[in-house]
Order: sequence, then structure tokens, then C-alpha cells
Amino acid sequence: MSKVVIIGAGGVGGVVTHKCAQVPDVFSEIVLASRTQSKCDAIAAQIKRPIRTAAIDADNVPALTAFLKKEAPALVINVALPYQDLHIMDACLAAGVDYLDTANYEPLDVAKFEYKWQWAYQDRFKNAGRMALLGSGFDPGVTNVFCAYAQKKLFDEIHTIDILDANAGDHGYAFATNFNPEINLREVSAKGRYWDHGEWIETEPVSWSRQFDFPEIGPKKAYLLYHEELESLAQNIKGLKRIRFWMTFSDNYLMHMRALQNVGMLGIEAVNHKGQKIVPIEFLKTLLPDPASLGPRTKGLTNIGCLVEGLKDGKPRKVYIYNVCNHEECFREVFSQAISYTTGVPAMVGAKMMLTGKWRGKGVFNMEQLDPEPFLEALAKHGLPWQVKEMPVG
Repeated sequence: MSKVVIIGAGGVGGVVTHKCAQVPDVFSEIVLASRTQSKCDAIAAQIKRPIRTAAIDADNVPALTAFLKKEAPALVINVALPYQDLHIMDACLAAGVDYLDTANYEPLDVAKFEYKWQWAYQDRFKNAGRMALLGSGFDPGVTNVFCAYAQKKLFDEIHTIDILDANAGDHGYAFATNFNPEINLREVSAKGRYWDHGEWIETEPVSWSRQFDFPEIGPKKAYLLYHEELESLAQNIKGLKRIRFWMTFSDNYLMHMRALQNVGMLGIEAVNHKGQKIVPIEFLKTLLPDPASLGPRTKGLTNIGCLVEGLKDGKPRKVYIYNVCNHEECFREVFSQAISYTTGVPAMVGAKMMLTGKWRGKGVFNMEQLDPEPFLEALAKHGLPWQVKEMPVG
């Protein structure tokens, strides 16, 4: 039985709070904190169990450290913005608390995300006897664990991995993003990148596409992006020759994104508007629907998984390990659409692994470095069942 502090009260924070509340034998006390306490209070009001709430600025390391020392949780679950990861890690170290997040650090002023900043904390966490678990969402997160499971149980050698993310949901808006618009649009409009035989190869934004036939969804066009789990998996999956990440988008989404990019609305540097400094993408965020509000509107399925190819017992093998999630079922359970649900459930499961001792260590860890089997068993139990489908080779 452990106390946790959840930082962040957006769509994912709501799911994490709901799911932790469903497991009182592990999460005996839950504190939900955010810059805006009213958002925390709204989530707490949806849950039958008592959830304490607090207002905290995660960028104020001394204040956050004092808050964590006062609360003395066993673990901080960080579902705030990726820009805040390092500040929260600093506060956890200062307060002597374990740390978990769902997305890697991204500088506020550079549209670039990679693990080097958080990996640099390895010695600090190790010397402090504390554990930091990075990327315990779905992608990254479950996709990393799928790859670790494939390496442990399904293959003798893994040669290629394609991570596939398809959202066939419909929210009815002309244009909206399913998670934080700043993060979503920066990610999609950036150049693509994939790892091939030890080298990183760069592509123009959404310039490569392929058709995939997704179980339960059907054929969808997916576009090559760079995604953070590629960086750690390229290091940790033995014998890997190539790894790529693909995500589906509608023509309507891409049309709107390109138009906004062409007129500068995706800019991350402040511009002068009538004597005030305004960051275009932050202003755009205020105009777009809040992703947390999409739950009651969104219908359809998601399919996220890993297409893995290699050798087993000397013979070629290819499998697709995946989960299918239903937007409407997610809303009925936790008042959320499936994008937040598929991120929030693995965050709770990762926290459960740490708090129950199934995953323990000193230092900074990516998901594939830990035993995949207890995590996947708990993942299915708590709302995200997964399947392995044999695929034709070649």
C-alpha cells in the first residue's frame, strides 16, 4: 500500500487518477496536483474514493521539492508537459522520491525530443538509490514492452521493427488534436527519422507513407515519423537492423496542419502582436478543442502495435503484437477518449510494477530494460488486452 502524487490534470492525468483509484491495495492514497487546482477538483469529483488535490507549479523546483517532502509519496507519476520533466526529476531527487513519466523531455524553445537529457540523470538517481522509469505510456511504453516480449519469448533474433499507431476515431470537429496540441503538432510537423543498420536517416515531414491493414480497423495510410522509443529500442534490442515508427492521419488533418504551418501558426518563437509577445502555437492551442473534452464526442477504435520480423528456431518469423481500444468504452469507464486511456493505463501499470517490487532498480530505466511479462499481464487485467498475430513473411 503506497501513496502517490500525480502531477498533471489533463486528459491523461484524469485517466491515471481513475485507474489508480481502482487499485486501492496498491495505491492507498492519491494526491492529484496541477497548476490549476480546479482541474484536479473536477477529476476528483468523478471518483468515489477520496482524492486529495493541490495547486503546484511543476516548474518551481524549490516549491515542488517542499511539497514532495511534506507529502512523502513513494512515487511521483508525471503526466504534466514534457517541458517539465527535468524540473520534476530534480524535485524527486531532492525529496528522495521515485519518478515515472509517459513522454521524454522536450525543450520549450526547440522542437526536438530525445533521451539524452534524462539519460544524463542515470548516476544521480543511482547514487541516490532511487528509480526513474521513462516513457510508461503506450508509444512510448507498451510498444517498448511488446518489443521486449518479442525478444524474450517469440524470437531468437529480431531484425526489423515497425511501430504502428492507427486512430480510426471520429470526434466530429473540423480539426482537433487527440492530445496536447503543442506536443502533437510539433511532433507531426517535424522531420521524420528512422534507424537503419546503425545510422539515423532523416526524411521530410510526413513525406513517406505506407498502407497497412490494421486488425479490426482495416486498411489505413500511415506516415513515417520520428518517435522517442526508437532511440532506446535501437540500443536495447539485440541484433536489430532497422526500426521505424508510423502513424495514421486523415487527409483533412494533414491539410489543416500544413495550412497552419504555412502561415506560421506552428511557430514556437514569440512574435510581437500589438505590443505583446505571443507564441503562435500556444495561441493556436487556446483556439483548438481541449483534448480532454473529446471523450463524449469520439467514436471508433484505435490500433497500436509492433510489427516484428526476425528468426525463430532458424526460420523466418513475422508477428504483429497489438492492442485495439474503443473510444466509447473508455468514456463509459473513465470519461476519456482512447488516446488518453491508452497512455494513462500503462502509466498506472508501470507505477504498480514499481510499487509492488515487480520492477525495481537504481537509476534511470526505459521500459524494455525490465521484465515484460508481469507488465503485460497487468496491462490486460486493467483494460488494455493485447494479441499476437502471425503474419506472412516477406
